Amino acid sequence: MAAGHGTRMRSELPKVLHPVCGRPMLEWVVRAARDAGASRVVCITRPSEGVSERVPDGAEVAEQVEGEGTGSAVLAARAAIDPDATVVVLSGDVPLVRGELVAGLIAAHEGAGALATLLTTEELDPAGYGRVVRGVDGEVERIVETKHTDGVSAEELAIREINVGVYAFAGAALASALDAVSITAGERYLTGVFPELRARGGAIAAHLTSDTSSAMGVNTRIDLMAVEALARRRLIEGHALGGVSFPVPESVHLDADVEIGPDTVIGPGVTLTGATRVGSGCRIGPHTTADGARIGDRAVVPHSFLTDCVVGEDASVGPFAYLRPGAQLEAGSKAGTFVEVKNSTIAAGAKVPHLSYVGDADVGEGANLGAGTITANHDGREKHRTVIGRGARTGVHTALVAPVHVGDGAYTGAGSAITGDVPDGALGIARPEQRNVEGYAERVRERSRG
Repeated sequence: MAAGHGTRMRSELPKVLHPVCGRPMLEWVVRAARDAGASRVVCITRPSEGVSERVPDGAEVAEQVEGEGTGSAVLAARAAIDPDATVVVLSGDVPLVRGELVAGLIAAHEGAGALATLLTTEELDPAGYGRVVRGVDGEVERIVETKHTDGVSAEELAIREINVGVYAFAGAALASALDAVSITAGERYLTGVFPELRARGGAIAAHLTSDTSSAMGVNTRIDLMAVEALARRRLIEGHALGGVSFPVPESVHLDADVEIGPDTVIGPGVTLTGATRVGSGCRIGPHTTADGARIGDRAVVPHSFLTDCVVGEDASVGPFAYLRPGAQLEAGSKAGTFVEVKNSTIAAGAKVPHLSYVGDADVGEGANLGAGTITANHDGREKHRTVIGRGARTGVHTALVAPVHVGDGAYTGAGSAITGDVPDGALGIARPEQRNVEGYAERVRERSRG
């Protein structure tokens, strides 16, 4: 499998490492090969391009150190070619080829007893593609390149069947025929093996498909957008067949490695990326982003941002909540409106309803934090932890200055800055005594008139 090269992406990142729905293009192709039953996958790369180090686990690398063109790329992997096996050649920049399509190509190739079989389609505008010329017996006689039409006959230009660029070969025939392919315009083309194989009396077959995505190569970021849109639609349709509802599917961004349980509703404007896992019966969105989050069954998460966190079963998040790395909401807990949680555990049934920051803290079962409760976790040099006991209640606008421990069933008074531990069942109050200044409003008015 050739990794694919090109500079039209205008990027420091090698083309085949550009992600499609969160997964590098190269990995999509490797997975397709494995889905087709490949026991060995070899990625042909160029030295010092940074691709070799990012080849998916289990795939091998063959470095192409000389020559140009697809034929030279395959020659770089000569040592990996099993002469007694079927060899499939895929392109690393054509990520939407399906494993079942490759498997069908292999079956057609081996069933025909051909030395080579190429994947073809009649469903695309053939302009610029290699036209497949068949003989009276249905075998492929030759491929006519039409990128430049000078010298191409009208009969050949009328052919709609085109070469997609996915091939199956008899291993021994491929290895020997490549050596005989001449260099054209500085490149050795893989398609040059077909005349050579026919000259040896071998059959060249074609496997026709209506799956045009198998021909969607990526050379520009515009191509990348088109490929990603189709890949995302496939992913959404796959989840829908698994029991997930998407009321506005065209507004949803979904990565390939996301998992979603049945009876979950993914609302409009939702983005699910990374290794996010969503349970069954959840309501996610509208306009929620989750990256690397694990969300339990029946959780409800509207208008919120979650990253590298855990949301337990029957928990409630948002709207407008922010769960940062290390946040863990246990079953039935709540992080409500304009609540931020970082590196903290909100135990089962505990509630942080609104307008609060909980960082580096442990909130006990059934506790309730009043609006505006803040854990002051950083003293300017180090971070410290706050512990809030089971069933504790904090008053509105309580600041808990860590390290501090609020005991089980304890309370804090509204507006308190708690700097010391509060025993179980006690009320902690830390605020100045109220003082009323009589006549203050009249003095303000007199100053204004003056």
